[in-house]
Amino acid sequence: MTDNAACPGFEALGLPEAIVDKLARNGLTSPFPIQAAAIPDAVAGRDVLGCGRTGSGKTLAFGLPALLRAARERSEPRRPRCLVLVPTRELAHQVRDALLPYARVLGVRVGDVVGGSPYGRQISELRRGVDVLVATPGRLTDLLDQGACSLEAVELSVLDEADQMCDMGFAPQVSRLLDEVRRDGQTLLFSATLDGDVDTLVRRYTRDPRTHSVDPPVSGVATMEHHLLRVLPRDKDRVVTEIAAREGRTILFVRSKHRADSLSEQLVSVGVSAAALHGGKSQSVRTRTLAKFREGRVRTLVATDVAARGIHVDGIDLVLNVDLPAGHKDYLHRGGRTARAGESGRVVSIVVPSQRHRARRLLGDARVKAAQHLVNPGDALLGELTGARQPSGEPWVEPPEPQRHGGRGGSRHRRTGGGRRDRRLPGESEERPRRGFDRGGPAARRGGPRTSRQGEGRFRDPRHG
Repeated sequence: MTDNAACPGFEALGLPEAIVDKLARNGLTSPFPIQAAAIPDAVAGRDVLGCGRTGSGKTLAFGLPALLRAARERSEPRRPRCLVLVPTRELAHQVRDALLPYARVLGVRVGDVVGGSPYGRQISELRRGVDVLVATPGRLTDLLDQGACSLEAVELSVLDEADQMCDMGFAPQVSRLLDEVRRDGQTLLFSATLDGDVDTLVRRYTRDPRTHSVDPPVSGVATMEHHLLRVLPRDKDRVVTEIAAREGRTILFVRSKHRADSLSEQLVSVGVSAAALHGGKSQSVRTRTLAKFREGRVRTLVATDVAARGIHVDGIDLVLNVDLPAGHKDYLHRGGRTARAGESGRVVSIVVPSQRHRARRLLGDARVKAAQHLVNPGDALLGELTGARQPSGEPWVEPPEPQRHGGRGGSRHRRTGGGRRDRRLPGESEERPRRGFDRGGPAARRGGPRTSRQGEGRFRDPRHG
């Protein structure tokens, strides 16, 4: 088990000079503890268990060794040599985008297959050849059933956020996928917890793994504060609105898609720059919403637990549980959106009298000590704890998106009259593939995956992935 010892530079981790130079050009000269601990073992071909909360730098910890493994030999069509399984589409895109700069240095092709995107594009990309495949279990299983992909050549398998995949019911699909890869392959498993179904996967698919636990759970993060705000039911909406109107980047967690939409609309109507994020929205809408939140064009994100894990946005200094989560793991993962990479943050939960017993049990299970406060709308204490303030009362109007200009090989942007990517009709199901849409641009024709610069945020630390 590894502790938080002083970390060496990237050059001491067994990485090639070209990768170290690229990391330095991206401003990365000192690895996070999980990267310093896991990369040497992974590069040496050992199985690795990485235990740490989201935001601890795990993406490069498994991603760089995967790229080095894939660089040894070019993959055949439909037969990737490295596989990265993740629970959500957003995380798949973030992992892909984090690895692409280093993949280009090594001449490695990185692709992704996720639900909510057209099958045709993904099948074509696999047909051209992908060295490192980032995938969600459901879509990859579909493509295997269609004969569009084979995992028989996979030499290195990665499970990222393994506990979330198990919590979402993906354990049987993950087992089936890992049964398809080479038996003599290498396995890297990263998870916030190593119990339950995750432990079953560990025992079944790893051999004498090296375990590294270098990042504390949310309950042990020194820079994170926890607060319970006790309010009367009649005052809850006003308190939530005042907190949402604060300065700074904020996530409000609610229990349902309908609640996310209605609260977001309510906040916008009184002058708060807010947007909703949940699994009922199309992938393109979710991507745009997340980009606006990263770039600061939207300050308040109203989300269901789809954003509790796998959404990596730095600079979030307050997480507000408008509705209490279902269990302590959800509480911890919601809180993991703040106080990342040594920054400070607060997790605040709104509690009405009928929820006090449940809140105490929830915090006890999470091993969190939270200060309790009785607050009313407009209280100075509310402002001191959360930065709450009165909203303007005038409906917030979203400013127009900045003009983007990309040269050849850059990301594709809207044109007058709409480009191919903008022709999806309002309300159209994200699961329905449409022929002729989302075909790759110049990068795809060269054999690489299409990428977008929308997901790049000013506040994102590249070491997070």
